[in-house]
Formats: sequence, C-alpha cells, structure tokens
Amino acid sequence: MKYLVIDACARLNSRTRKLCQGYLNTLKGEIKIVKLYDLNIKPLTEKDLKYRDNLINKNDYSDPIFDLAKEFASYDEIIIASPYWDLSFPSILKVYFENISISGLTFKYDKDSVKGLAKAKKIIYISTSGGKIYGANLGFEYVKAIGNFFGIKETINFTVEELDIDPSKEKEILDLSIKKISELNE
Repeated sequence: MKYLVIDACARLNSRTRKLCQGYLNTLKGEIKIVKLYDLNIKPLTEKDLKYRDNLINKNDYSDPIFDLAKEFASYDEIIIASPYWDLSFPSILKVYFENISISGLTFKYDKDSVKGLAKAKKIIYISTSGGKIYGANLGFEYVKAIGNFFGIKETINFTVEELDIDPSKEKEILDLSIKKISELNE
C-alpha cells in the first residue's frame, strides 16, 4: 500500500500532527508526507488558469504544475492532518485542492457527468479542536465532497474535540485519542 499524507498543520508541535502520527505508526507500506506549508502553492490567478487550461487542452501534463495532482491520484489511501480552524480547516488545504483539481488527472468529464480518477479507495481525515465543533464540521464535509468528486468513495472523520477546555486533561485526551486512532487498522 502507498499512503499519501497531506499535512496542513501550521504549528511545529501540532496536536493534529501527533494524532496523525499515531495512525501512521500502524501502517505498513510506503508513506509520503507532504507538508503544505513547505510548498510554494498559492491561489490560482486568471493568468495561472489560462496557462493551465492551455496545457490541459493540449493534453500536455508534463509541466511541474501538474505534479501534485499526479501524485495525489496515484496513492492507495489519502490521510489528511488538518486542525479545525474557523469552522473548517486552514486555507492552505483549500489552495492545495484548488491546485490538484485537474481535468484529466484527478477527474474527467464523461458526457453529462464527472468521473473521478484518483486511485485511492479512502481518505482518513484527522483533526483536532480546542473546543467543540460548532454545527457541522465543514472541513470534513468539504474533504468528503471533493474526495467523492475525485472518485474516492469512503472518507473517515477522526476529530478530537475539547483539547483546550480543561488544560489539565489535554494530554489524557490526546493519549486516549492516539490509542483509538491506532485501532482503525485492526
């Protein structure tokens, strides 16, 4: 199995990253970690879209701007480590998805519909929140929808809440959560 980890954690000592590592420790196979804050990705401008669309229309995917999409589409399982920020996730994750949503690589138009082209069968969405999730976890809902768009039918949410409510319980909650997430592959 080949696992692609999308790390959208800004903080060096991120609790989300620690939780994700608990899951990664259970895996056997190739694991590639992509730290989004280390990449030079940005929102697409009109100029970027024209350039990209021109290459797509020529069926030319050799430019490095397509590398992230090719990588994403080729893995067996996608793991996303992203803290719960502002009812969703850090904007860098949206920018990543914007950059990998490529017709001909992660999806294609098929007559009157769209067909996902990603190889992965599932996404594991790992997140932590200092408080409670207010309403729907919009970050998870977005990842589930975009995963389905890319042809990934299963998305599992593993979010740990209330890590900041009582600071004396943070380590206990995180340790218990790491134990629980490590049982996902049993």
